[in-house]
Parts: sequence; structure tokens; C-alpha cells
Amino acid sequence: MTQTTHAKPPKKSKSSRRLLKKKPPRYTAATADRHELYQLAVQNVEAEIDFVDETYKAIRGKLASDLREDFCGTGNTSCEWVRRRDTNRAIGLDIDPDPLAWGEAHNLSQLTDDQRYRVALIQRDVLAPGDATGTQIVLAMNFSYWLFRTRDELRTYFKAVHDSLADDGVFFLDHYGGYESMEEQQEERNIDHDFTYIWDQHHYNPITGEMDCKIHFKFRDGSRLDNAFSYTWRLWTLPEIREILAEAGFANITVYWEGEDEDDPEEGNGEFTPTMEGTADASFICYLTAEKSQQV
Repeated sequence: MTQTTHAKPPKKSKSSRRLLKKKPPRYTAATADRHELYQLAVQNVEAEIDFVDETYKAIRGKLASDLREDFCGTGNTSCEWVRRRDTNRAIGLDIDPDPLAWGEAHNLSQLTDDQRYRVALIQRDVLAPGDATGTQIVLAMNFSYWLFRTRDELRTYFKAVHDSLADDGVFFLDHYGGYESMEEQQEERNIDHDFTYIWDQHHYNPITGEMDCKIHFKFRDGSRLDNAFSYTWRLWTLPEIREILAEAGFANITVYWEGEDEDDPEEGNGEFTPTMEGTADASFICYLTAEKSQQV
């Protein structure tokens, strides 16, 4: 089974839009690097690590130091983690050598020698993490765990995470849903007016829940980079995810729902709070935490 890394839902919250500190060079299909475009268009590792760091402290009453990023791709999140504190260490696991090599060349190379010493990107199946165990935090972000398309497969992965966490460990996931998540549609979003990101929900099978999604980019010179990333996965629902986490042995499974922007109720405000009452939005993003339990 191929573990593809990262994707983007039909709607990103305001908090997840990366604001560039300086004007980037103009991109074209001939010159652009798909991994760089992905990091600019999809990821906001600063906001993500803010949430993870603060939430772990709220749950455990202390700061974490050890983090494992499953389906890590270019390791962008792992690099952000080790930049936060000089006690932080990170391990990134991914089965695909291409983004790992890119991350070594472009992300890890930007770290200080000390930071570089405290992060490792490893080509490895997340179902068999090997010695990448005992971390206080495991992340499965950008919905990459949806590549497991049966309950047995997903439970096996969740159980592997549970068993590999430290006793005070917390598993962090994200999720997207809403009735628009089942539509075959494309959404375009301009990135700093320099290129356009296109999220393509290409095909959805309501009988199996399987869907094909693609990421395309188009540029101001009229050129396009189609199928820069492609994914085949299952559109899981929140009740299913929570049930399977419990079956895998996790306790205190919590959903964190994003509040509304006061000026634009259709946008998120970047503040995620624990709740058991969501809203029937057309499109939503939320986080989940699941705590290590000794009772399996």
C-alpha cells in the first residue's frame, strides 16, 4: 500500500492560510517546485504546532518534548517543532522517498546544527514504526490516514500508534467533513496573488466512501501544473473515527471545533475548542486528540 502524504480539504480556515513575509519569486509551470507550492498553499505549520503544543500542555499539565510526525512528507512540521525549544526532538516517518529527500535538502538544511541534530526523517511504514517509539506526541495531519480504507486497516494503524506512544502520550489528528466534502467539485484559491491553488474532488463513491482527489496549480503566465498531487482514500466520518480510536485502546477522545469569524460567519476564527456539539456546516475542519490508555 502506498502512503501518499498530505492534502487539503475543500475549505481552509483563515488561520490556516499562510501569509508570506516577503514577496516570493514569480512561479511558472516550468520553474515551480511542487513541494514548495504545497507548503505555501496548504500548510501552516506555525499555527498547527501552536495548537499541538498548547493542547498537550492543557491535557497533561506540562510541555512535551518528543514528537513523531506520521506521513511527514517534507518534514515541515517536524522542523517547526524543533525550532520551538532547544529540548524538542522530532521524528518524521513516510514511506515515499521523494518528499523525504526534498525535505532534507530544503527544510532540514535551513535549521541550525543543533536543531538539525534533533530531527530525523526516516523512510518507514507507519504501521511498523520500529524504534520510533516512546514519543509524547504522534501527529497524523492533513488527513493522510484516510489512505486506510477499511475499519480493520484503520484500527491496525491506530493500534500501532497507541502501542508506540509514551505512557503520557497523546495522538493528534485532523479531519474535514460537511456535505460539500462529498461533492465532485473544484475550488480555487489565490496564493499571495502569485499562483492559484486548485483542490479537485475528482470522484466520490457514496457506496464505499472512496474518493479521488487531486491538487493542481496554475500561474500568472497562463501555465498549469496539473495533478501535482493525487490521492485515493476514504472519506471517513467523525463518529467512525472516534469509534475506531476507542476500539484501538485510546481514551478521552476529544473533538476540537473551530469558532466563527465575527466579520464573516462562513470563515473560521482559528480558535479550536473541545466540544460534543458541532454545526452542520457545508465544509468544516476540526482536530481530534486521543490519549494513551493502559487498558486495551
